[in-house]
Amino acid sequence: MPYLNLKGEMAKRNVHIEDISKLLDLHRNSVANKINGKSSFSISEAFKIRNAFFKGEDIEYLFKKE
Repeated sequence: MPYLNLKGEMAKRNVHIEDISKLLDLHRNSVANKINGKSSFSISEAFKIRNAFFKGEDIEYLFKKE
């Protein structure tokens, strides 16, 4: 199941997969797989993403799987 809230916020704030891949030091495809629900973000990855790009957003909202 993909992270639809995360995808939506990325679109609203012009955050790209490449931005997240640089932040997490992961390959673009690995991040795409995580966003699309093929694998999961670790708790530390989720907090890094939220703190870097989505300050003020609830972590549970961003990383709720649809």
